[in-house]
Amino acid sequence: MDTSRRTRPRVGHIQFLNCLPLYWGLARTGTLLDLELSKDTPERLSEQLVAGGLDIGPITLVEYLRHADELVAFPDIAVGCDGPVMSCVIVSQRPLEELDGARVALGSTSRTSVRLARLLLAERYGVAPDYYTCPPDLGVMMQEAEAAVLIGDAALRASLHDAPRLGLRVHDLGLMWKEWTGLPFVFAVWAARKDYLAAAPEVVAEVHAAFLASRDLSLEEVGKVAEQAARWEAFDAELLERYFTTLDFRFGPEQLAGVREFARRVGHAAGFPADVRVELLGRRRG
Repeated sequence: MDTSRRTRPRVGHIQFLNCLPLYWGLARTGTLLDLELSKDTPERLSEQLVAGGLDIGPITLVEYLRHADELVAFPDIAVGCDGPVMSCVIVSQRPLEELDGARVALGSTSRTSVRLARLLLAERYGVAPDYYTCPPDLGVMMQEAEAAVLIGDAALRASLHDAPRLGLRVHDLGLMWKEWTGLPFVFAVWAARKDYLAAAPEVVAEVHAAFLASRDLSLEEVGKVAEQAARWEAFDAELLERYFTTLDFRFGPEQLAGVREFARRVGHAAGFPADVRVELLGRRRG
């Protein structure tokens, strides 16, 4: 890779509220201008990182595991949950155990949440719905489906506003996974391309440190982050603070155990080995 004409790393930025605490502190710590940020959906950013359009960035867990040989994950930073997640849900007109053969709409913005939902419905509830993919609009989804899988801001709006108004059931995927396995769940990790790491190891280390500092500062000042975000979002500051503190931004031994369990259960069907190895920046972990 020729990095001689680029002075700033190309870094992905998921344009969902769940990542705001990882980016909010970058301006406060003075590192925001050191990055060439690209905002997009989780799936598009994942594709860009894999294709070489980004040097560093968030990548959905399924796509990371599919391309683990090309990427090095950042330790201690991810987007996940250790119980409820609030923004990855199944919204349903009927109990989940009654969805066998029913139409279930899958939001088109996250392969990881979709894979998790399908796993839970198949193995925990023993049902095989008729799945189809569509844009993440609850009103449109429920015109044709008995249930819908949503993530991110669309899931927050659906579960907090639309579902109660429409009399729909809301099932939190993070809580369902925790109750089933006893483990945290990781929806996205931060990773660097191995070729970029080889060309610019100091830059990668600096970006990793910058994100850790940004996250820590954001969580220390989470009330301020929530107040500022609430000025532009359909959610009040109190709810956003609860959301930001519900999310789990760690990526340590317990989170790695959750990743391994997920890979063991879905790897054969999702395009990666069930025992896929996770390589972390600075050290190797299985």
